[in-house]
Amino acid sequence: MRRWSGTSPPSSARWTMITEDQKKALLRIARASLVAHLSGERPAPFAVDDFPDVSGVFVTLKKRGALRGCLGVLELRVGLADEVARCARDAASVDPRFPPVGRDELVETALEISVLGGLEPIDPFSPADVEIGRHGLVVEQGHRRGLLLPQVAVEWGWTREQFLAQTCRKAGLSPDAWRNGARVFRFDADVFAE
Repeated sequence: MRRWSGTSPPSSARWTMITEDQKKALLRIARASLVAHLSGERPAPFAVDDFPDVSGVFVTLKKRGALRGCLGVLELRVGLADEVARCARDAASVDPRFPPVGRDELVETALEISVLGGLEPIDPFSPADVEIGRHGLVVEQGHRRGLLLPQVAVEWGWTREQFLAQTCRKAGLSPDAWRNGARVFRFDADVFAE
């Protein structure tokens, strides 16, 4: 098993730790878990590949390209396959921003999985410390914490400063909290979809 060391790869390198076969397996697990959950059935047991030891995972549901649910964890509590299965179910049923996904929406709902590397503290004032499209961000201050995945900044066309501000908002902080003492972390993510 490989574990991301927390030291970033050179910026010309694209961080990846999940093989193509593992990506397909994780997407099958997420889809099977989602279908079983929405059908009221127990998911069939899945064969667990030798997945790498990663920091966290998020599962995103999109209906016709629009966000329909997204939940995950920064630190795995169980193995990656089990966490992906749980996150797929939770994204469909307990994301507080959306009503639960209905069975009739399954055909139009696509899955995206983001496997996270470890968190690395950064200096938010250093432009080199946040690369749009590569890094996700976590901002925390006191008991508040917000996370945005790397693809979010690309989808919205944000600058580095906008990405930092929106991550602060996600944490329930003022948009300039990153300038006023909030701790900022970055992470790499391996993002793949159906």
